[in-house]
Amino acid sequence: MVGAAMPSRVVTDRPSTSRTGTAVPVRRIRGQRWAFWAFITPFLVGLIGFVYVPIIWSAVLSFFDAQGTVVPTRFIGLANYKRMLTDGAFTSALLTFTLFAVFIVPTTFIVSLGLAMMVNRIQAARAFFRSVFFLPTACSYVVASLVWKLSIFNGVRFGLANQVASLFGSDPIAWLSTINPPLYWIPIVSVRLWLQSGFYMILFLAALQNINPELYEAAFVDGAKGGWQLFRHITLPLLRPTAVSVLLLCLIAAYQAFDEFYNLLGNAEYARPPLVYLYYLALGTQQNFGLGSAGALILAALIAIVTILQSRLLGFGSKGES
Repeated sequence: MVGAAMPSRVVTDRPSTSRTGTAVPVRRIRGQRWAFWAFITPFLVGLIGFVYVPIIWSAVLSFFDAQGTVVPTRFIGLANYKRMLTDGAFTSALLTFTLFAVFIVPTTFIVSLGLAMMVNRIQAARAFFRSVFFLPTACSYVVASLVWKLSIFNGVRFGLANQVASLFGSDPIAWLSTINPPLYWIPIVSVRLWLQSGFYMILFLAALQNINPELYEAAFVDGAKGGWQLFRHITLPLLRPTAVSVLLLCLIAAYQAFDEFYNLLGNAEYARPPLVYLYYLALGTQQNFGLGSAGALILAALIAIVTILQSRLLGFGSKGES
């Protein structure tokens, strides 16, 4: 037929067996491999150029005296690592944010699980509430941090937080200053919870919806009273793979904290994460790329060690885990 599209050229491989037992030829479009590489090559080039090459070069810089240059010539071995491990500011930042991780990880876990269970029990407008709680995940950390700093916890009388505090007879509070108790943790923790809880809620919600409702019906028949008993003996064990994954992701994200601290507190020594300290060390006035690279690799090794220990402790990836 004139004007009809030419049929695609196919290559027939060995036949497969259908459900009825009939041999069905398997067809593969010729050039499929080239199409795959055409799609994957731009992403692969970006991954190599912007991820793997900087990591390798950072490892190289960590063994050289690289102050003010990224093309070092003087090899100094492990001197940068020794200096970073004995640097009081760096070790203090690691200790501070280990305590921060101990607090923020279980808090995020509980809030996201609670939101998921609440949304899962809603019968009407479930999609609406799911979208509302997930929407902050699409917000930029920088934008959210500036909103928290300029509008909510700005420390002036007409800030939102101080307006709420004034209802209880409180004077204006300087939320982001170094006072005792350290109230600057409230805006930092609250903005992180607002930004991250929706994402982990979706993970828990997907796991909750995969639980067979017949298990709860059988538990009621066996005399379970609902509430805590169902959650402890049915819901929580079936959520274990997702729960362990969420804990690992929260832990890694806690050590990678940068945007909210940088935009809320800057280079404040009383609450400075390792990444902010390394940023000012490598890109600030010192321009010491060797020390910054060594500190970054130490931090990466610490995250890997803690993550592996936590996954081993919780049995992540074991054969009995589904």
